[in-house]
Amino acid sequence: MDLPTIWFLLLGVLIIGYAVLDGFDLGVGVLYLFARGEEERRIYLNAIGPVWDGNEVWLLTGGGALFAAFPVVYATVFSAFYLAMMLVVVALIARAVSFEFRGKLEGPGWKKLWDWCFGLGSLLAAVLYGVAVGNVVGGIPIDAGGTFTGSFLGLLNPLALLCGLMSLAMFTMQGAAYMCLKSEGELQERMRGWTMRGWLAFAALYSVVTVVAILTAPHAFEGVLADPLFWILLGLFAAAAASVPLNSRSGRDGRTFLASSVTIAALIGLAAVGMFPRVVASTIDLANSLTIYNSASTPRTQTAMLIIALIGMPIVLAYTAYVYKVFKGKVVFDEASY
Repeated sequence: MDLPTIWFLLLGVLIIGYAVLDGFDLGVGVLYLFARGEEERRIYLNAIGPVWDGNEVWLLTGGGALFAAFPVVYATVFSAFYLAMMLVVVALIARAVSFEFRGKLEGPGWKKLWDWCFGLGSLLAAVLYGVAVGNVVGGIPIDAGGTFTGSFLGLLNPLALLCGLMSLAMFTMQGAAYMCLKSEGELQERMRGWTMRGWLAFAALYSVVTVVAILTAPHAFEGVLADPLFWILLGLFAAAAASVPLNSRSGRDGRTFLASSVTIAALIGLAAVGMFPRVVASTIDLANSLTIYNSASTPRTQTAMLIIALIGMPIVLAYTAYVYKVFKGKVVFDEASY
Protein backbone atom coordinates (compact mmCIF):
# COMPACT_ATOMS: atom_id res chain seq x y z
CA MET A 1 0.00 0.00 0.00
CA ASP A 2 1.58 3.30 -1.13
CA LEU A 3 1.45 6.67 0.61
CA PRO A 4 -1.33 8.22 -1.54
CA THR A 5 -3.56 5.22 -0.81
CA ILE A 6 -2.83 5.44 2.91
CA TRP A 7 -3.76 9.13 2.90
CA PHE A 8 -6.93 8.40 0.95
CA LEU A 9 -7.90 5.95 3.69
CA LEU A 10 -6.97 8.39 6.47
CA LEU A 11 -9.07 11.11 4.87
CA GLY A 12 -11.93 8.63 4.72
CA VAL A 13 -11.55 7.96 8.46
CA LEU A 14 -11.61 11.70 9.22
CA ILE A 15 -14.70 12.23 7.06
CA ILE A 16 -16.46 9.30 8.73
CA GLY A 17 -15.54 10.61 12.17
CA TYR A 18 -16.94 14.01 11.31
CA ALA A 19 -20.11 12.68 9.69
CA VAL A 20 -20.91 10.40 12.64
CA LEU A 21 -20.10 12.88 15.42
CA ASP A 22 -21.01 16.27 14.02
CA GLY A 23 -23.80 14.51 12.13
CA PHE A 24 -25.77 14.06 15.33
CA ASP A 25 -24.92 17.65 16.31
CA LEU A 26 -26.50 18.92 13.10
CA GLY A 27 -29.40 16.51 13.46
CA VAL A 28 -30.13 17.76 16.97
CA GLY A 29 -30.05 21.30 15.59
CA VAL A 30 -32.62 20.41 12.93
CA LEU A 31 -34.86 18.75 15.51
CA TYR A 32 -34.46 21.86 17.68
CA LEU A 33 -36.75 23.64 15.23
CA PHE A 34 -39.56 21.39 16.48
CA ALA A 35 -38.82 21.75 20.20
CA ARG A 36 -41.75 22.34 22.56
CA GLY A 37 -41.05 24.87 25.27
CA GLU A 38 -38.00 26.42 26.90
CA GLU A 39 -37.07 23.41 29.04
CA GLU A 40 -37.04 21.12 26.02
CA ARG A 41 -34.85 23.55 24.10
CA ARG A 42 -32.39 23.55 26.99
CA ILE A 43 -32.31 19.74 26.89
CA TYR A 44 -31.35 19.87 23.21
CA LEU A 45 -28.63 22.44 23.83
CA ASN A 46 -27.16 20.67 26.84
CA ALA A 47 -27.25 17.29 25.10
CA ILE A 48 -24.60 18.46 22.64
CA GLY A 49 -23.18 21.45 24.55
CA PRO A 50 -20.12 19.64 25.98
CA VAL A 51 -19.14 17.95 22.70
CA TRP A 52 -20.22 19.95 19.65
CA ASP A 53 -17.04 22.02 19.31
CA GLY A 54 -14.83 18.94 19.69
CA ASN A 55 -16.85 17.20 16.99
CA GLU A 56 -16.13 19.99 14.52
CA VAL A 57 -12.40 19.50 15.01
CA TRP A 58 -12.74 16.46 12.75
CA LEU A 59 -13.75 18.77 9.89
CA LEU A 60 -10.82 21.10 10.47
CA THR A 61 -8.44 18.16 10.66
CA GLY A 62 -9.85 16.73 7.46
CA GLY A 63 -9.37 20.04 5.66
CA GLY A 64 -5.80 20.27 6.90
CA ALA A 65 -5.06 16.69 5.89
CA LEU A 66 -6.51 17.30 2.41
CA PHE A 67 -4.30 20.38 2.00
CA ALA A 68 -1.19 18.47 3.09
CA ALA A 69 -1.80 15.20 1.23
CA PHE A 70 -3.62 16.31 -1.92
CA PRO A 71 -3.05 20.07 -2.37
CA VAL A 72 -4.29 20.12 -5.96
CA VAL A 73 -7.62 18.66 -4.85
CA TYR A 74 -7.78 21.18 -2.02
CA ALA A 75 -7.19 24.07 -4.41
CA THR A 76 -9.67 22.88 -7.03
CA VAL A 77 -12.46 21.80 -4.70
CA PHE A 78 -12.32 24.84 -2.47
CA SER A 79 -12.28 27.09 -5.53
CA ALA A 80 -15.28 25.25 -6.96
CA PHE A 81 -17.22 25.22 -3.70
CA TYR A 82 -16.10 28.64 -2.48
CA LEU A 83 -19.54 30.21 -2.21
CA ALA A 84 -21.07 27.03 -0.81
CA MET A 85 -18.28 26.74 1.79
CA MET A 86 -18.80 30.36 2.80
CA LEU A 87 -22.48 29.57 3.38
CA VAL A 88 -21.42 26.58 5.50
CA VAL A 89 -19.07 28.80 7.51
CA VAL A 90 -21.86 31.31 8.11
CA ALA A 91 -24.18 28.49 9.18
CA LEU A 92 -21.60 27.03 11.58
CA ILE A 93 -20.82 30.46 13.04
CA ALA A 94 -24.53 31.07 13.59
CA ARG A 95 -24.79 27.75 15.44
CA ALA A 96 -21.74 28.44 17.58
CA VAL A 97 -22.72 31.99 18.48
CA SER A 98 -26.27 30.94 19.38
CA PHE A 99 -24.94 28.69 22.16
CA GLU A 100 -23.25 31.58 23.91
CA PHE A 101 -25.53 34.51 23.07
CA ARG A 102 -28.92 32.87 23.63
CA GLY A 103 -28.76 33.03 27.42
CA LYS A 104 -27.24 36.52 27.72
CA LEU A 105 -30.64 38.23 27.80
CA GLU A 106 -33.99 36.98 29.07
CA GLY A 107 -36.27 38.58 26.48
CA PRO A 108 -38.30 36.09 24.38
CA GLY A 109 -37.44 37.93 21.16
CA TRP A 110 -33.72 37.63 21.86
CA LYS A 111 -33.92 33.89 22.52
CA LYS A 112 -36.15 33.32 19.52
CA LEU A 113 -33.60 34.99 17.25
CA TRP A 114 -30.82 32.67 18.36
CA ASP A 115 -33.13 29.65 18.32
CA TRP A 116 -33.71 30.24 14.63
CA CYS A 117 -29.99 30.82 14.02
CA PHE A 118 -29.19 27.51 15.69
CA GLY A 119 -31.88 25.50 13.91
CA LEU A 120 -31.57 26.99 10.44
CA GLY A 121 -27.78 27.02 10.63
CA SER A 122 -27.84 23.30 11.39
CA LEU A 123 -30.29 22.59 8.57
CA LEU A 124 -28.33 24.60 6.01
CA ALA A 125 -25.03 22.95 6.91
CA ALA A 126 -26.58 19.46 6.78
CA VAL A 127 -27.95 20.08 3.28
CA LEU A 128 -24.83 21.76 1.89
CA TYR A 129 -22.55 18.96 3.06
CA GLY A 130 -24.66 16.52 1.08
CA VAL A 131 -24.64 18.80 -1.96
CA ALA A 132 -20.84 18.95 -1.79
CA VAL A 133 -20.49 15.18 -1.54
CA GLY A 134 -22.95 14.71 -4.41
CA ASN A 135 -20.81 16.93 -6.62
CA VAL A 136 -17.58 15.19 -5.62
CA VAL A 137 -19.03 11.75 -6.38
CA GLY A 138 -20.89 12.82 -9.51
CA GLY A 139 -18.05 14.97 -10.78
CA ILE A 140 -17.48 18.64 -11.57
CA PRO A 141 -16.20 20.37 -14.72
CA ILE A 142 -12.39 20.29 -14.49
CA ASP A 143 -10.21 21.11 -17.48
CA ALA A 144 -6.90 19.52 -18.41
CA GLY A 145 -5.05 21.97 -16.17
CA GLY A 146 -7.05 20.96 -13.11
CA THR A 147 -9.06 24.19 -13.07
CA PHE A 148 -12.76 24.29 -12.19
CA THR A 149 -14.68 25.78 -15.13
CA GLY A 150 -18.24 25.64 -13.80
CA SER A 151 -20.43 27.93 -11.71
CA PHE A 152 -22.23 27.86 -8.38
CA LEU A 153 -25.58 27.22 -10.04
CA GLY A 154 -24.04 24.32 -11.92
CA LEU A 155 -23.34 22.66 -8.57
CA LEU A 156 -27.07 22.57 -7.87
CA ASN A 157 -27.68 19.60 -10.16
CA PRO A 158 -30.28 16.88 -9.47
CA LEU A 159 -27.82 14.36 -8.01
CA ALA A 160 -26.25 16.93 -5.68
CA LEU A 161 -29.61 18.28 -4.49
CA LEU A 162 -30.87 14.76 -3.83
CA CYS A 163 -27.69 14.03 -1.88
CA GLY A 164 -28.33 17.19 0.11
CA LEU A 165 -31.81 15.99 1.07
CA MET A 166 -30.46 12.52 1.85
CA SER A 167 -27.79 14.07 4.06
CA LEU A 168 -30.45 16.05 5.90
CA ALA A 169 -32.54 12.91 6.50
CA MET A 170 -29.47 10.90 7.56
CA PHE A 171 -28.30 13.50 10.08
CA THR A 172 -31.82 13.93 11.41
CA MET A 173 -31.95 10.18 12.02
CA GLN A 174 -28.57 10.33 13.72
CA GLY A 175 -29.54 13.32 15.84
CA ALA A 176 -32.81 11.73 16.94
CA ALA A 177 -31.02 8.49 17.85
CA TYR A 178 -28.56 10.48 19.95
CA MET A 179 -31.35 12.42 21.68
CA CYS A 180 -32.94 9.11 22.68
CA LEU A 181 -29.80 8.51 24.74
CA LYS A 182 -29.92 11.96 26.35
CA SER A 183 -33.65 12.40 27.09
CA GLU A 184 -36.40 10.70 29.06
CA GLY A 185 -40.17 10.31 29.10
CA GLU A 186 -42.33 11.91 26.45
CA LEU A 187 -39.43 13.63 24.68
CA GLN A 188 -37.58 10.35 24.37
CA GLU A 189 -40.64 8.70 22.80
CA ARG A 190 -40.95 11.53 20.30
CA MET A 191 -37.27 11.16 19.47
CA ARG A 192 -37.85 7.50 18.68
CA GLY A 193 -40.59 8.64 16.33
CA TRP A 194 -38.20 11.09 14.68
CA THR A 195 -35.61 8.34 14.35
CA MET A 196 -38.12 6.32 12.35
CA ARG A 197 -39.12 9.32 10.21
CA GLY A 198 -35.50 10.13 9.50
CA TRP A 199 -34.79 6.51 8.65
CA LEU A 200 -37.75 6.24 6.27
CA ALA A 201 -36.78 9.46 4.50
CA PHE A 202 -33.15 8.35 4.31
CA ALA A 203 -34.05 4.91 2.91
CA ALA A 204 -36.33 6.41 0.26
CA LEU A 205 -33.82 9.08 -0.77
CA TYR A 206 -30.94 6.59 -0.81
CA SER A 207 -32.86 4.46 -3.30
CA VAL A 208 -33.53 7.46 -5.54
CA VAL A 209 -29.95 8.75 -5.24
CA THR A 210 -28.57 5.34 -6.23
CA VAL A 211 -30.69 5.20 -9.39
CA VAL A 212 -29.85 8.80 -10.35
CA ALA A 213 -26.14 8.20 -9.68
CA ILE A 214 -26.11 5.09 -11.90
CA LEU A 215 -27.68 7.12 -14.71
CA THR A 216 -25.67 10.33 -14.36
CA ALA A 217 -22.36 9.20 -12.83
CA PRO A 218 -21.64 5.67 -14.14
CA HIS A 219 -17.91 6.20 -13.51
CA ALA A 220 -18.60 5.88 -9.77
CA PHE A 221 -19.66 2.26 -10.29
CA GLU A 222 -16.85 1.08 -12.57
CA GLY A 223 -15.43 -2.20 -11.35
CA VAL A 224 -17.14 -2.13 -7.96
CA LEU A 225 -18.90 -5.45 -8.48
CA ALA A 226 -15.53 -7.16 -8.73
CA ASP A 227 -14.20 -5.54 -5.56
CA PRO A 228 -14.65 -7.71 -2.42
CA LEU A 229 -14.48 -4.60 -0.22
CA PHE A 230 -17.56 -3.23 -1.96
CA TRP A 231 -19.60 -6.32 -1.04
CA ILE A 232 -18.35 -6.26 2.54
CA LEU A 233 -19.32 -2.62 2.96
CA LEU A 234 -22.64 -3.15 1.17
CA GLY A 235 -23.51 -6.01 3.50
CA LEU A 236 -22.50 -3.96 6.53
CA PHE A 237 -24.54 -1.01 5.28
CA ALA A 238 -27.64 -3.12 4.65
CA ALA A 239 -27.43 -4.87 8.04
CA ALA A 240 -26.85 -1.65 9.97
CA ALA A 241 -29.58 0.27 8.12
CA ALA A 242 -32.10 -2.53 8.63
CA SER A 243 -31.34 -2.75 12.35
CA VAL A 244 -32.03 0.96 13.00
CA PRO A 245 -35.85 0.66 13.02
CA LEU A 246 -35.77 -2.77 14.70
CA ASN A 247 -33.73 -1.48 17.63
CA SER A 248 -35.62 1.79 17.83
CA ARG A 249 -38.99 0.05 18.10
CA SER A 250 -37.61 -2.19 20.83
CA GLY A 251 -36.31 0.77 22.82
CA ARG A 252 -32.67 -0.30 22.49
CA ASP A 253 -31.43 3.24 22.10
CA GLY A 254 -27.72 2.50 22.37
CA ARG A 255 -27.91 -0.09 19.61
CA THR A 256 -30.02 2.27 17.51
CA PHE A 257 -27.37 4.97 17.69
CA LEU A 258 -24.62 2.45 16.93
CA ALA A 259 -26.55 1.11 13.94
CA SER A 260 -27.16 4.62 12.63
CA SER A 261 -23.47 5.45 13.03
CA VAL A 262 -22.38 2.29 11.20
CA THR A 263 -24.87 3.07 8.43
CA ILE A 264 -23.25 6.46 7.89
CA ALA A 265 -19.73 5.02 8.03
CA ALA A 266 -20.52 2.22 5.57
CA LEU A 267 -22.23 4.62 3.15
CA ILE A 268 -19.14 6.84 3.05
CA GLY A 269 -17.02 3.74 2.58
CA LEU A 270 -19.14 2.66 -0.40
CA ALA A 271 -18.74 6.10 -1.97
CA ALA A 272 -14.96 5.93 -1.45
CA VAL A 273 -14.73 2.49 -3.10
CA GLY A 274 -16.59 3.83 -6.13
CA MET A 275 -14.36 6.89 -6.40
CA PHE A 276 -10.96 5.28 -5.83
CA PRO A 277 -8.38 6.11 -7.14
CA ARG A 278 -10.14 9.30 -8.22
CA VAL A 279 -10.69 11.95 -5.59
CA VAL A 280 -12.75 14.23 -7.83
CA ALA A 281 -14.05 13.18 -11.24
CA SER A 282 -14.17 15.55 -14.19
CA THR A 283 -17.44 15.80 -16.12
CA ILE A 284 -15.60 17.30 -19.10
CA ASP A 285 -13.29 14.33 -19.57
CA LEU A 286 -12.55 11.58 -17.06
CA ALA A 287 -8.91 11.90 -18.08
CA ASN A 288 -8.92 15.30 -16.37
CA SER A 289 -10.03 13.80 -13.06
CA LEU A 290 -7.97 14.43 -9.95
CA THR A 291 -6.64 11.17 -8.57
CA ILE A 292 -4.64 10.27 -5.49
CA TYR A 293 -1.56 10.23 -7.72
CA ASN A 294 -1.76 13.30 -9.97
CA SER A 295 -2.90 15.53 -7.07
CA ALA A 296 -0.63 14.23 -4.32
CA SER A 297 2.02 16.20 -2.48
CA THR A 298 5.61 15.00 -2.40
CA PRO A 299 6.43 11.67 -0.71
CA ARG A 300 8.48 13.54 1.89
CA THR A 301 5.49 15.71 2.79
CA GLN A 302 3.14 12.75 3.00
CA THR A 303 5.65 10.79 5.10
CA ALA A 304 6.15 13.66 7.55
CA MET A 305 2.40 14.20 7.85
CA LEU A 306 1.83 10.47 8.33
CA ILE A 307 4.22 10.46 11.30
CA ILE A 308 2.36 13.42 12.80
CA ALA A 309 -0.97 11.69 12.18
CA LEU A 310 0.18 8.46 13.82
CA ILE A 311 1.14 10.46 16.91
CA GLY A 312 -1.83 12.81 16.95
CA MET A 313 -4.74 10.56 16.00
CA PRO A 314 -4.49 8.27 19.05
CA ILE A 315 -4.49 11.37 21.25
CA VAL A 316 -7.59 12.72 19.51
CA LEU A 317 -9.37 9.38 19.80
CA ALA A 318 -8.46 9.03 23.49
CA TYR A 319 -9.59 12.59 24.22
CA THR A 320 -12.88 12.04 22.35
CA ALA A 321 -13.57 8.79 24.21
CA TYR A 322 -12.80 10.44 27.55
CA VAL A 323 -15.10 13.42 26.90
CA TYR A 324 -18.00 11.18 25.93
CA LYS A 325 -17.41 9.02 28.99
CA VAL A 326 -17.48 12.04 31.29
CA PHE A 327 -20.69 13.44 29.78
CA LYS A 328 -22.55 10.20 29.16
CA GLY A 329 -26.07 9.70 30.47
CA LYS A 330 -29.21 11.81 30.51
CA VAL A 331 -29.17 15.60 30.49
CA VAL A 332 -29.16 17.07 34.01
CA PHE A 333 -29.38 20.82 34.55
CA ASP A 334 -26.93 22.58 36.87
CA GLU A 335 -25.48 26.06 37.29
CA ALA A 336 -23.20 25.54 34.27
CA SER A 337 -26.00 24.45 31.92
CA TYR A 338 -27.05 26.47 28.88
